Amino acid sequence: MTENKNTPIKTPVSGLKVGMTEVPVNTESMPAYYAMPEQAGRLPVVLVIQEIFGVHEHIQDICRRFAQEGFLAIAPELYFRQGDPAAFSEVSDIVSKIVSQVPDEQVLQDLDACLVWAGLHGGNLAQVCVTGFCWGGRVTWRYAEHQPMVNAAVAWYGRLTAGHGPIHTRHPIDVASTLQAPVLGLYGEKDAGIPLSDVRAMQKALTLGNEHAQRSTIRVYEGADHGFFADYRPMYEPKAAKDAWVRCLAWMRSNLKPS
Repeated sequence: MTENKNTPIKTPVSGLKVGMTEVPVNTESMPAYYAMPEQAGRLPVVLVIQEIFGVHEHIQDICRRFAQEGFLAIAPELYFRQGDPAAFSEVSDIVSKIVSQVPDEQVLQDLDACLVWAGLHGGNLAQVCVTGFCWGGRVTWRYAEHQPMVNAAVAWYGRLTAGHGPIHTRHPIDVASTLQAPVLGLYGEKDAGIPLSDVRAMQKALTLGNEHAQRSTIRVYEGADHGFFADYRPMYEPKAAKDAWVRCLAWMRSNLKPS
């Protein structure tokens, strides 16, 4: 594995409330990390959907970044029933033993439960965003079609025409025409797992869809690879990551409903 020479971003917790919580889902309790400003008031909500590696420090830091921008951010442990990805050293094992066993329908229901939790803990459910990375990027597209409460979505290098196993039969390109919120897609030109032909096919599907689909857009970063925002990994691309983060925040804020 290539050595990571980057220094991962460490977002301060000053002025924030952060920690782990339990989100009720039917008869179960789902672990989740949350971060929000300390000040009182109804906060816009952002659901942060993990990479295949789970809700590790990078995903938690992203929650803190959103909280520093005034959001209530929550990142649920969406594999909690299937296993802990940290227990495996090989990506192939994480995919085959955990990710491929997680049904999309279960994930969508778990995210719905996070909205209920957010509404009970200071979140304004009239102002809801969703964002996800890698595996979570694919889920972001699905959730933007599933949940009408979503105002805006930002999908970071998520698969568009495939899942991670045979139980995944419906993909972003299949729901592109019926989105319930506009989506900003952020992709890398050199991503071998998501070829530009898939991106072009998705762009075409969006133009043939409803109002939200036609307002959606995909930004491809020249020279960037998969995971270009992951500052703890060798493929991190600072210039693309900085630009994409600015675009992400602007997209969310411009599409939030007035409070």
